[in-house]
Amino acid sequence: AQVFIFDLLSDEMFFQDSIRNYFTPVQPGIRHKADNVIYLEISPDEKLMPFIYCYWELKTNAVLNEPFNYRVVADGCIDIFFSLQKPDENFVMGFCKRYTAFNLDNSFHYVGIRFLPTMFPQLFNINASLISDRFCSLNEILPSVSTFISNNFRFQQSLNQIGNIFNEFFIDWLRKATLNPDGRLYDALAIILKNYGVVNLKTDLDVGISERQLRRLFEFYVGDTPKTFCKVVRFQNILKAKPSSQSLRENKLFFDAGYYDQAHFIKEFKNYYGITPAKAFAR
Repeated sequence: AQVFIFDLLSDEMFFQDSIRNYFTPVQPGIRHKADNVIYLEISPDEKLMPFIYCYWELKTNAVLNEPFNYRVVADGCIDIFFSLQKPDENFVMGFCKRYTAFNLDNSFHYVGIRFLPTMFPQLFNINASLISDRFCSLNEILPSVSTFISNNFRFQQSLNQIGNIFNEFFIDWLRKATLNPDGRLYDALAIILKNYGVVNLKTDLDVGISERQLRRLFEFYVGDTPKTFCKVVRFQNILKAKPSSQSLRENKLFFDAGYYDQAHFIKEFKNYYGITPAKAFAR
């Protein structure tokens, strides 16, 4: 049965069963050594929950002794982000198949919008593959959204105030947007997400179109191939489980997650996270 259903009887086509019910894109919290750095997430308005996973902020609450290195792990999503100190410099970060490291100053206040997989292209009719594995100026991709951010945000605003401004903007945008859902794409997404990325691409994703057609849909709406998306979902499932280093060694959770041996798991994990599982899950 198709998991992602659309109500065609209302004035607005909308997602009744959201990707967020099956997928929780995790970004690691800030480690204890960064006592003056805070990372927070809040949920969008209920009307936007099928499209936007969260609004987030990364900020210092005191000037640090040195510049801060922040690592963004692969999460399958597309983000808009900007500094509240310079909202006119705003960016979009596409689907990434490896971690991205940002070298920040010793004082900063960044905020962003994390869109669930496929939803940025749905809302804005942007080919996700054009921004994959990189971040670029939002003005190059969506000048009107870039201008809105430049004109409506300032340094003193709280994350809740920022969220309320974005809620109003995106609800209005959603009313005007022309969504183009392909049930075959969302059938494939449902299979992948419900199986935590552990699928046989040739036999499990039989959704009524060829592998080539499905790949094209994934590249446009997700930003990469079904195979790459499965790997990121599998990695994210490990993060969500929050295993300890000891449990990974003793229980061999990587076998259940679809990795064929420990070396394979460590190599892929490091590619998506930037450090080994032992360091990431050290207690």
